Amino acid sequence: MSRHEPQRARAERPADRDEEPVTPRRRASSAIARRERMAEYVMRQGSVAVSDLAEAFGVSVMTVHRDLDDLEAHGQVRKHRGGVTAQPSSVFESNIAYRLEANRAEKEAIARHLQHLIEPGMSVLLDDSTTALALARELGDVTPLTVVTNYLESIKLLCDVPGIRLIALGGEYHASHDSFLGVSCVDAIEAMSTDLAIVSTSAVSDRFAFHQEQEIVLVKRAMLRSAARRVLAVDHTKFERVALHRVAPLEEFDLIVVDAATDPAYVERLRERRLTVEVAPES
Repeated sequence: MSRHEPQRARAERPADRDEEPVTPRRRASSAIARRERMAEYVMRQGSVAVSDLAEAFGVSVMTVHRDLDDLEAHGQVRKHRGGVTAQPSSVFESNIAYRLEANRAEKEAIARHLQHLIEPGMSVLLDDSTTALALARELGDVTPLTVVTNYLESIKLLCDVPGIRLIALGGEYHASHDSFLGVSCVDAIEAMSTDLAIVSTSAVSDRFAFHQEQEIVLVKRAMLRSAARRVLAVDHTKFERVALHRVAPLEEFDLIVVDAATDPAYVERLRERRLTVEVAPES
């Protein structure tokens, strides 16, 4: 009898009775959850080696590559040899989730400075940059105001703000930017004439503002053509860099607003070229 007791005990354990088989649906759900965690991890780190991801998530390198292929297809990350990044390059813009978290304090300082340029009754064009989104959060104190934007997050933020007349620009929705782009968006902008346009770009050299994607460039150019006053708002990480497409020469901007971490020597070089540059204080 004692020989059979261990077998009966194992058969009667509640854990054995309650265990569910690993079905294809459960396996797929686990993979989706892992990819979401992996995307968040890459966003926090900026750039990560594939081997480090395999160790961090306890899976094989091959599994990491499959996960990254899926994330890249959805525009969340960008693979490179031996690793993955959420950071921009001269050809690829970073994902919106990464940009929302990057340099937040600097963008908020720029936004507070920009608010002083806006007076009640004005019409203001905001692009789909996270710097313009930081400004959108400040506009409730400057009403009445007409705000025109193609950025979905700004649209959702401003739609219920008292005193703000919101004009949402349509077009083809791009999830990687959370904004509306394309021919219909450009046509809508060109049918307007606004007091002020606030735009940001992903790279700025001594002579030009740049962006990696032509769809974004076309919308920004249309905004600059449609405004009486044009402002470039960029934090210090964008300077002394170039990207694939030129947005505009810096001379086309009436004002360039930067954060306090921008190299003073670079600011002085811009001013020597008779460009108007204002430095937003830290607080």
